[in-house]
Amino acid sequence: MLTFDYYLIPMSMLLITILLGMPGLPQILLIALVLLLLFGGRKIPELMRGLGRGIKEFKSASSEEKKTDKEIKDNSES
Repeated sequence: MLTFDYYLIPMSMLLITILLGMPGLPQILLIALVLLLLFGGRKIPELMRGLGRGIKEFKSASSEEKKTDKEIKDNSES
């Protein structure tokens, strides 16, 4: 007979929270160190510039989509 242990649910939730939770200062420092080791000091600014451009493009596309949705909604109401 298969039994289910209810006391394992909170422990698994705790494990998921620890593994997938918000990164703290030690995790951020570790990530920065790994990036520095992998790419070197000269390549990181170029990577961050590319990341910034990607975020900016995503935001502009998102706001453009919201504007288009609002225009469609306004046209359908009239």
